[in-house]
Amino acid sequence: MADGSTFVQAFTILFREGLEALLIIAALVAFLRRAGAAERIAPVYAGAGAAALASLAMAWVFQTYFDGNHNDLMEAGVMLAAAALMFYMSGWLFVRQDPKAWQADLNRLAERALGAGTVLSLAGIAFLAVFREGAETVLFLHALAKSNNGFDGSLFAGLGVAALALAAMFVAMQWLALRLPLRPMFVITSAFLFVMGLKLVGEAFQEFQEQTLVSVHDGGVPAFVTEIGFNGTWEAIGTQAVLVAIALACLVAYLARNRSAAALPPSAPQGKPARAAS
Repeated sequence: MADGSTFVQAFTILFREGLEALLIIAALVAFLRRAGAAERIAPVYAGAGAAALASLAMAWVFQTYFDGNHNDLMEAGVMLAAAALMFYMSGWLFVRQDPKAWQADLNRLAERALGAGTVLSLAGIAFLAVFREGAETVLFLHALAKSNNGFDGSLFAGLGVAALALAAMFVAMQWLALRLPLRPMFVITSAFLFVMGLKLVGEAFQEFQEQTLVSVHDGGVPAFVTEIGFNGTWEAIGTQAVLVAIALACLVAYLARNRSAAALPPSAPQGKPARAAS
């Protein structure tokens, strides 16, 4: 019975903690594949791999110097940094959703279409997505092993099945992405990153609230807010609403500018004026 319980707990820890990070990384990789920039995927994987190593190091620090307790303020800071990068990439993707414009970028500016800054942003998102949960996952698994029979076969079996389930989800997302038209792929990835950024802002607020740095008012908040995994307090919801309003204002300005540009007559070709007929 204990072995079955260890299996279930190990599976739940890795699958629950890894799912969100995997979805983010899978969305970035799928976007790069679909956009014809597969050579830029390596930094995303490198960011995730570096985060896994950093998570192990941070878990050791927490275990050695903080009795296995993670630092809520540091975690909140990582979440806010990840949210900022996700908002940036969300806007970057939305602006480049036009397939003709994207193809022109690839043809005309092969090195700048996904320049160093954008590639670093993608790697940074992957790093922070994994790192924000990585150390906590290691600590959870360490505590599970200490309270049962150590890192035995049941625990490793739970981790293995969870890893297979996550890998299957990753492959399914890549398969779907290759069958989507380019514009929906950009828009879906942009929307997904924006929603994940909002969720991370709410989670950061929760860390601040647990440290009593931010007040908690949850009276009258609809139950579905917490049911879908968001912070069900007015402080978080209010901040998220402001971010949504800013995004909508930027969207309206972007669409208005595009309409104005489309309404302008094409510029006349530059050159010497034609001679008048004699």
